[in-house]
Amino acid sequence: MGGLETSEDDVAVLLRSRGEPDCFAELFERYFTGLHGYASRRLDGPGGDDVAAETFLIAFRQRDRFDPGRGSVRAWLYGIATNLIRARRRDEAQGYLAYARAAAHPAADPMHEEQTTDRVAAAAARNRIVAALAGLSARDRDALLLVVWGELSHEETAAALGVPVGTVGSRVHRARRKIRAALDDVDPTRPTERTARHG
Repeated sequence: MGGLETSEDDVAVLLRSRGEPDCFAELFERYFTGLHGYASRRLDGPGGDDVAAETFLIAFRQRDRFDPGRGSVRAWLYGIATNLIRARRRDEAQGYLAYARAAAHPAADPMHEEQTTDRVAAAAARNRIVAALAGLSARDRDALLLVVWGELSHEETAAALGVPVGTVGSRVHRARRKIRAALDDVDPTRPTERTARHG
């Protein structure tokens, strides 16, 4: 993935930004879109905007504290974002539950009263995924969503969360097992063939 390929360059940019603050904009340009997408999916809309912006503000202010020996710049940024999301944990879990409730009782739409079986099945599966995410422990959800939505490797996720790689593996495995159980043994968090080729 891009974060792994550019990690050395990222470190060079970050180290240079300590003396030349304007250089930090390069990291913003590289990672804002992906990080914003990750935060938005976890917190929905404005919450994601706030987390993404605050992540880069904190990273800029703390750039002197970055330790390349503890992981990539990308993992460091996602770790900051995950900590900010953790501070909004109740909002995240309530968002999942509210989404599931709203999807279970859709507003009547006279133009589309005859929904296809596929659409109904897809909506039901989505509701079960959302409910399963809400039911995960905070630690398991962080690990799973950094891997699935953040597209971080287990090593990057371990660096982002400050835990051993084996712990990430256990948390992701446990989370996937619970989601699979909610979906009758279908695992939507597994990478697609395209993702696996480019991962």
